[in-house]
Amino acid sequence: MKDNTPTPSGRLNPRLDPAAGPALDPAEDTDEPAFEWMKPATAARAAEGQGAAGTAAGPAPAAGSTAAAGSDAAQPESRADRKAAEAAAAGNAETDPNAEPGLRAPAGPGAAPGRNAEARQPARSSAVGTHYSEPLPTSALQIRPPQEEVERRNAEREQAARAKPVLPRFFQVLLAIFYPVILLVLAVRAVTSPLFLWVEYHRPGFPGDGYGFNADDRMTYGSYAVDYLGNWSGPRYLGELVNRSGEKLFKDGEVSHMADVKLVFLSAFGAGALLVLISIIAIIYLRRRTPGGVRRGLFAGSIVTLVLIIGLGTLAALGWQQFFTEFHRIFFAAGSWTFALEDTLIRLFPGQFWIDAGLVIAALVLITAVVTLILTWPTRRRRGLAPARKARKDEDADGSDVNDDADDAPETGTARPVNL
Repeated sequence: MKDNTPTPSGRLNPRLDPAAGPALDPAEDTDEPAFEWMKPATAARAAEGQGAAGTAAGPAPAAGSTAAAGSDAAQPESRADRKAAEAAAAGNAETDPNAEPGLRAPAGPGAAPGRNAEARQPARSSAVGTHYSEPLPTSALQIRPPQEEVERRNAEREQAARAKPVLPRFFQVLLAIFYPVILLVLAVRAVTSPLFLWVEYHRPGFPGDGYGFNADDRMTYGSYAVDYLGNWSGPRYLGELVNRSGEKLFKDGEVSHMADVKLVFLSAFGAGALLVLISIIAIIYLRRRTPGGVRRGLFAGSIVTLVLIIGLGTLAALGWQQFFTEFHRIFFAAGSWTFALEDTLIRLFPGQFWIDAGLVIAALVLITAVVTLILTWPTRRRRGLAPARKARKDEDADGSDVNDDADDAPETGTARPVNL
């Protein structure tokens, strides 16, 4: 006998045996109406059953039960709907963190939109009341200035980048000016030495003394004169010297002129020492602050030295006597530097001595300037540039000289000669 009685709508699901396991999972097939009765009893169905029972049996339920029924009715009926509702609830919680947990109602497909909007409205109002934020106004930095202003600023920036500091350039100019003066002073100091006297008095062709001085007498008396130029003694150092016959070796006019020469020499040596000190300071500064500044200063100084020494050498070669006279007029008073042929200064330092001294000074300065010019010549390596061959390869790699090989290639059908 079969029971064909339909299943009541309010009937609870029977408890199945867990060991047996269901043959089908109703949650995996939500679209099949035949398995509708196997789904768990939803809040909506329970509410419908309770509403129908209340209508038939008694008065309407209380407001609290209605709210509970309404919240239960908002629950989705499938697992996919529940996942979507959970995702929407999580998004609402992240969007409005100030909302109360009780007001974060899930917004699923089965939920009533009006109720969710009413639940979220107090949270939004409280959030606005506690924290207010609005987009920042447009900053002036975000507004591009006119094109003329942009070009002007770019030009000023490039000019400031190209401009070099004043102090390094000042030290380079000082180094270029001081270098020839320092070389000239050092060369003069090398000439005013006993070594140069010995070489002059013993070299072949040097004119002898017609009044009785031999090479040994010249070397002895000349050493006194040279030593007097470099020491701190007074005129008595030369004024009290006597010859073999007991007479004064130097006259008063000669002693006075040697005192003037000593003043010029000491002034020149003091100025040279000061210039050397300033040049050392300039070199130290340029080495620390400006790479290549010392090289550029010495290079310019060597050029100035060459121009100066070539010009003075040309004047001396064209007229030595005139050049010698004008030189003495610059530093000494007229009539204080002319003597007779029998005076001791002329016998110790004849005209050939001054010609040889001028040639040695010019040669020392010229050789030093040329060596400095070679050592400071601005080659590509010293300027920090790549070698010419490497630069050529970089240009070929950039494609600027791509057609060079094509132009040099032989025509079709011809063989390129090979050098063995």
